[in-house]
Amino acid sequence: MAKLVSLSLLIFLYILSLCMSNFGKLKPWNSSSLPYEILSLDIAGRFRVDSWATTAASTDFGGIVQQTPAAVLYPSSIDDVINLVLFSYNFPSPFAVAARGHGHSVRGQATAKDGVVVEMGTLRGGQIRVSWSESLGYFADVGGHELWVDVLHACLAHGVTPASWTDYLHLTVGGTLSNAGISGQMFRCGPQITNVLELDVITGKGEFITCSKDMNSELFFAVLGGLGQFGIITRARIALEKAPTRVKWVRMLYDDFSKFTRDQEHLISVHGLNYLEGSLMMNHTSPNNWRSSFFSLSDQSKIASLLTQHGLLYCLEVVKHYDDQTGITVDQELKDLLKDLSFVPGMKFKKDVSYFEFLNRVRSEELEPQENGLWEATHPWLNLFVPKSRILDFNSAVFENILLKHKTSGPMLVYPTTRKMWDDRMSAVIPEEDTFYCVGLLYSGGMNGWEVLDELNQEILRFCDKDEGNQIKQYLPHYRTREDWMKHFGKKWNAFQENKAKFDPKMILAPGQRIFN
Repeated sequence: MAKLVSLSLLIFLYILSLCMSNFGKLKPWNSSSLPYEILSLDIAGRFRVDSWATTAASTDFGGIVQQTPAAVLYPSSIDDVINLVLFSYNFPSPFAVAARGHGHSVRGQATAKDGVVVEMGTLRGGQIRVSWSESLGYFADVGGHELWVDVLHACLAHGVTPASWTDYLHLTVGGTLSNAGISGQMFRCGPQITNVLELDVITGKGEFITCSKDMNSELFFAVLGGLGQFGIITRARIALEKAPTRVKWVRMLYDDFSKFTRDQEHLISVHGLNYLEGSLMMNHTSPNNWRSSFFSLSDQSKIASLLTQHGLLYCLEVVKHYDDQTGITVDQELKDLLKDLSFVPGMKFKKDVSYFEFLNRVRSEELEPQENGLWEATHPWLNLFVPKSRILDFNSAVFENILLKHKTSGPMLVYPTTRKMWDDRMSAVIPEEDTFYCVGLLYSGGMNGWEVLDELNQEILRFCDKDEGNQIKQYLPHYRTREDWMKHFGKKWNAFQENKAKFDPKMILAPGQRIFN
């Protein structure tokens, strides 16, 4: 027994010496070693500097950018994150800190070269609380590190739900709120950021601040859509509404883009639908894709014939919620809403599914390519907000020319929303026009083939640059120069810059966005 204890002690001392060799060197942070003073903190034991941890935190879902951190922190509490940021802020040579939620960015936005990546997922679980008050109604207090799919489960257990979603639910609350959080519900209830009542935020000074529209409002509005530049969201209070139980889900196909957009704009202007998105179908791709299977084999045969004839089709997708009380009338209400639309005759397809099944539609279709080893790919996605006045030109130049000519594959989304559902006090940037389109080019490439797709993106962006009013905006933006960021933010740039100086003056947070760093 004594020999076993001695052997265990020797192993422990050996491991400790390895750790000390990494932590104890008196070198500046950018030489990829932590300052030795950090050993005095309680969080010292929750750092990892081994290559497995730093490599895993050096890239993201996009698979394009690789920025290796000096260390990765696996926090056991929010206090650990506060102490890390506070230490960096007070250190003579501050180091970068990036909060990583689910790593679903596509251009390395959650990376921190030579800094510290905080794996917020280690905090996940148990921090979702549904409440009710006379003034607010139902609301949920949710950890910023929690996944939206878990928020949905917790809320449905109480018969309530958030109103606004993203198409993919396995994203963190803090991650989507740092961007905007968009999907087909926006025309009715706005993006996710306009459904937030209150936030807890760790600023770049290491301050822990609760904020809302009426309390510390400058920080509240800055953080929502602020790309992580002003603080790490650790809690969000989300407004809730009564949850439906099922949905009527309809897809209609168009061979004329002007009819397609006219019908979309009509439907978002009338009351009755709960969700609307549009997408492209090209003759070199399957009508079904990983985003959501919908068409039967016989349907696919009919659609393939149309695609052979036209090369490109447009799919309008709508949803109407219902429950036991409204189930009797939902079919007639939906029929009345869709009766005057101009889709191709016979090209209307319907499904009836649970509310959860619809919201989680992307995840269910995601698992198949994962199981077949097809998920290890690059994702040079490009997301844009295109003003209504430019959408016909965009179709001609981009959809019909660039994308169809180069036979790209993957979901290609195009659907309208309205400016009135956004709050201009927030950092998120959208076009000035009352109606604009969300365009999502969500293609995938091989591990070494993303450059071709990225060149397509550059060709598309060159078309966008011809917009004299700079109204076409990137969503989930990626720019290479300060001038491009200034053009992106436009009239909001000065306020954005001032908020950075106020809440993160040493430019510690979210360096992967490459705005100030």
